[in-house]
Amino acid sequence: MGRPTAFDREQAIDDVMNIMWRDGYEASSVKALSEQLGITRSSFYNAFGTRENLFMEALNHYAQQSPDYALALATPPIDVKVLLTMVYKEACAARANDAEARGCLLVNSVAELCNTNDKLGPTLEKLVFSNIKRIEALLKLGVESKEFPRDLDIHATALALQNLLMGLNVMCKVVKDEAELWLAAKTSLKGLNMYEAALDEPEQA
Repeated sequence: MGRPTAFDREQAIDDVMNIMWRDGYEASSVKALSEQLGITRSSFYNAFGTRENLFMEALNHYAQQSPDYALALATPPIDVKVLLTMVYKEACAARANDAEARGCLLVNSVAELCNTNDKLGPTLEKLVFSNIKRIEALLKLGVESKEFPRDLDIHATALALQNLLMGLNVMCKVVKDEAELWLAAKTSLKGLNMYEAALDEPEQA
């Protein structure tokens, strides 16, 4: 049997994203996903191919609504400090406002699948490294526009910023207060000289 005519593939991707975000990849078997989507196994394979393919579609769907997606959309001219402050502030708000405290789907998947899943682990590693490269490109723009000093260690700073983002996405499972999460993020951004106070605290001269 083919999939039902009423099957909404885009909605199914969103549903799967939330299921895997909540339960993890390994717990989201084809049987479990099919049952929760209300389709047969054959319809599952007809619609999505493999479970790995479906996971990558769900992860891509997640990435496009994640606060840090703004880093991928940024084009010059740009104030990098403003962008970073905005992204980290919004990330703290998003994580604190998630009643299930799920953290980040990518970070959760890295913790679950890297070094254990031969198919998806290497792909997730590449995604993290590409995120670091994306931050490096933004920092390079900041150096070229003289927002940052010429001797800025772009690679080290990008590693630190990515580490901060991933750390926040784990800590939010325990520290659920937005102000506390933002305090942690802001303190680190200040230490890296990547914090724009005017955006965060406009009332202060």
